[in-house]
Amino acid sequence: MSSLKLEIQRIAEASEGIPSDRLLTIWAEAALAKTGEEVEMVIRIVDEPESRQLNRDYRGKDKPTNVLSFPFEAPPDVPLSLLGDLVICAPVVSKEAGQQNKTLEAHWAHMVVHGTLHLQGYDHQDDQQAQRMEDKERQILQALDFSDPYTVEK
Repeated sequence: MSSLKLEIQRIAEASEGIPSDRLLTIWAEAALAKTGEEVEMVIRIVDEPESRQLNRDYRGKDKPTNVLSFPFEAPPDVPLSLLGDLVICAPVVSKEAGQQNKTLEAHWAHMVVHGTLHLQGYDHQDDQQAQRMEDKERQILQALDFSDPYTVEK
């Protein structure tokens, strides 16, 4: 099993419903490849203005989004264990959980798992990649006792 060194940055002003450091760590660890190596990552919890700016600057989309992943790639001769950074927008996650009739905790877990998989190279640019990533998310979340994040509750 990989060991995780996680830095959590809480920038969002509204703290209601934001998971504890312990839960964020459990969810990120669950999504890590079992390499046996120590890895480091950052989860930064932000408000809409910062999410919007980062989404605009790095993805060309001028709106806040639920999670952004910034994988770190060290030069070949530099042995660093930094996986990268996740930026999670608390208000967007809260809003989406309500719209999707999911518990806030389940949606947060999904965002952490989803983002951590992105940091490891998973993507959803085409149907095959999306299916592979979604299957992995379902497997991890089921092991954490959460239901399928892609099933829409009525």
